[in-house]
Amino acid sequence: MINEGGLKENDRAPAITVTLSDGSSIDLSAPGQPLVLYFYPKDDTSGCTREAQDFTELAGDFAKAGVKVVGLSRDPIKKHDKFIAKYDLKVPLASDEDGAISDAFGTWVEKSMYGRKYMGMERATYLIGADGRIIKALAS
Repeated sequence: MINEGGLKENDRAPAITVTLSDGSSIDLSAPGQPLVLYFYPKDDTSGCTREAQDFTELAGDFAKAGVKVVGLSRDPIKKHDKFIAKYDLKVPLASDEDGAISDAFGTWVEKSMYGRKYMGMERATYLIGADGRIIKALAS
C-alpha cells in the first residue's frame, strides 16, 4: 500500500517529463506505452542493487510485453551511470534531484531508524498505462 498522500490506482500520473540515463525522455502523464516506474532510495546499496538486478533479469520479458521499465531515485545521472556500468543494468534510471517527481507521487516520506527521524524515498512501484493512468501502485 502506498502512503496516504501518494498517488493511487486510477489516479493520473503528473505531467512531468523525466530524462533517462540513456538520453531518452518520458512524459509520465502520457508515456505512450505501459510503464513500470519504480522508486528506490539510493544507488549501489544492497537492497537497491538487488532490485535493479531483478528488473534487469526481467527486462526482456517486460520488453516482449511492450512495457518500459524505469528506476528513479534522487541520485544524480552521473551516479546512475556508474551504478548501471558497475552492475551491467539493462533498465534506464531517472534522476529526481529536485524532488519534484517523488513529491508528486508521495514517495518522499518521513522515515525512522534507531529512533532518528529523517526524510527518505519510500520504495514503491507504479504501473502506468500508456494514457498516463495509474493501473497498479505497490509499496514495500
